[in-house]
Amino acid sequence: MRIWLTLILWGLLHVAYAQTEWKGFPLDSIQSEVDGKWQPLYYWKAEKPDQPLVVVLHTWSGDYTQTNNSLAEKTKVKGWNYIHPDFRGANNHPEACGSELVIADIDQAIDWALENLPVDRDSIFVIGASGGGYATLVTYMKSRHHIRGFHAYVPISDLVAWYEESLVRDPRYAQNILDCTASEDSILNVDEAKRRSPFFWETPWEKRKDATLHLYAGVHDGYTGSVPITHSINFYNKVLRDAGVADLTKLVDDQTTIRLQTRQKGEETGQFIGDREVHLYRNWKNVSLTIFEGSHEMLEDVALEIL
Repeated sequence: MRIWLTLILWGLLHVAYAQTEWKGFPLDSIQSEVDGKWQPLYYWKAEKPDQPLVVVLHTWSGDYTQTNNSLAEKTKVKGWNYIHPDFRGANNHPEACGSELVIADIDQAIDWALENLPVDRDSIFVIGASGGGYATLVTYMKSRHHIRGFHAYVPISDLVAWYEESLVRDPRYAQNILDCTASEDSILNVDEAKRRSPFFWETPWEKRKDATLHLYAGVHDGYTGSVPITHSINFYNKVLRDAGVADLTKLVDDQTTIRLQTRQKGEETGQFIGDREVHLYRNWKNVSLTIFEGSHEMLEDVALEIL
C-alpha cells in the first residue's frame, strides 16, 4: 500500500511539474479576450535585450505539449526568445482549424511575448510544419502584428482539396475537416471549409509587403506524406497573383507542377537546402517557394539558420 501511495504521489508531483516546466522551458497561459478560455504556452526568455522572437506553431493533431521538435533548444542556444502557444489544440473541432479564435489566440500569444520577453519588434518570426504550416499561413493572412518572416513547411492551404485528398490517403484527416466545418452526414460543408482555408482569402499584400514568406515542401509529400506539394505551389501562385504579378516566369506553371508530382523530380537547380537537393525554387520579391528532396517534414537542422 505504501509503495502504491508513493507511486500515486510521485505521479501527481510529476504532472504538476510538467504543467509548469518542460526541460527548463517555463509554462504560462493566456486568457482569451474572445471567449475567456485559457490557452497555455511554453516559452524561453532571452538573457539579452532586443533579441528575435521565434513563434513555433504546433501541428494539425498537436497542441502546446508537442515538444518533439528541436527548435526550442536551438532557439535557446542562439539566445533568442521562443514561444510555443496553444491555439485551441488539435484541429478536430470548430473552435480550431483556422477559426477567428485561433487567429486571436496566436495574436494574443505574440502580445504576451512583447510584454514579457525582451523582443526586438522588428525580428519576429513565425514557423510551423504541416498543420503548423497551415497555421503559419493563417497568421500571414490574418494577424494584426508586424512580423518579419513567415516560414511554412509542408503546409495545408486548401481544406476543400485536402479533404478530397485525405479520403484516399488518410481518412482520419478527412473526418477532422468534417468535424471542424459543421459538416453533416459525411458531406463536406464546402463554404465553411473555404472560410477556414488561406488559399481562399484575400492576401493583405500592402500589410505584408515588407514581410518575407517562405514556403517549403518535400517533393515526395503526398506519396510518403499526407499533404501534396500542390498546397505550397498553389498558395505561392495565389499570393503572387494577388500582388498583381504579370511575369509568368515567376509563377509555377501546370506542366512543372505535373512533372514534380509524377516524376517526383524537378529542375536541375544546383541548389541545396542543408544537405537536401532543391528540385524547384521560385521567388518574387520577398516571397519564395522551395521544393526539396524530402517528404512531409520540417528541416529542423537548418530552419533557424534560414531565419
